[in-house]
Amino acid sequence: MTIAIIDMGTNTFNILVANTSGYVIHESKLPVKLGQGGFKQGQLTKQAMQRAFGAIDKHISTARRLGATKFFAFATSAVRDASNREFFANEVKSKFNIDVEIIDGKREAELIWKGVNAALNLGNTPTLVVDIGGGSNETIIANGTEIFWLQSFNLGVTRIAEQFPISDPIKPEELNTIEGFMLENIKPLLSQASIFNLQKLAGSSGAFDSFRKILASKNIIASTDRPWAEIPVSDYMELHRFFVTSTHNQRLALPGLDPIRVDLIVPASIFVNVLVQKLNIKKIIQSDYTLKEGFYEELRTRSNGQFGNTSRRNC
Repeated sequence: MTIAIIDMGTNTFNILVANTSGYVIHESKLPVKLGQGGFKQGQLTKQAMQRAFGAIDKHISTARRLGATKFFAFATSAVRDASNREFFANEVKSKFNIDVEIIDGKREAELIWKGVNAALNLGNTPTLVVDIGGGSNETIIANGTEIFWLQSFNLGVTRIAEQFPISDPIKPEELNTIEGFMLENIKPLLSQASIFNLQKLAGSSGAFDSFRKILASKNIIASTDRPWAEIPVSDYMELHRFFVTSTHNQRLALPGLDPIRVDLIVPASIFVNVLVQKLNIKKIIQSDYTLKEGFYEELRTRSNGQFGNTSRRNC
């Protein structure tokens, strides 16, 4: 059997197509910007939903062409916080005959942890797992076998960009305001982090993919097929300084930076920098795997290995 898993994120819709032997046939993402223009009103706009339906249609067509017969779909922050979330889910069911599971932040974080752990094997040492989304940022303190603490913060990059003015380039006072807002909101994380003496941050997909691609394009790190990469903290800090001093066009010209992230990389990097500085992080690891791979890993576990085994490498 071939299955398809669709992750309906706030900025992009991602799909994974795999068969029961554990072979991943296809992975791709489409820009949707589902949360754009909707956070202040607390609902998905008509334009955003139309973009979503177009992306779903393309993903389903691709998956069916590759033999997928069973579909799983998850919606995260932009949908769960929208007053018209049930309307959106019903429209997807009506148009595509697919049930959308609108998951809360806790469930989202659990699936992200499972995906990251499948990519790089967290081992025995507590690690801070972070996923920076468009609507929310998921933070998990965990090792390879256990989640010790998790929380979802409404600090996603699209939400921040709509809530705070960000000039081109960002002004120092704007940067300070956003940093202060983030610090105030992540106090529960900072309190828990002090208990576990965290030194390693594992970043899931999104902005962390951009860090990896940019550094690989500069030959600072190797370009490999493995599902994770170490992002040297010193090199990340250099990237961060560029992000918060550069213009849109300067970032657009940066090899390795996806055009959809040219502006959103600024609030994303601000969040990462806050964590690195406040927690004195010594090691940053990027993970290709995230929510959809986490659910695939969950299916594999439920089926006693029927879905094959996702590759694991220690880091």
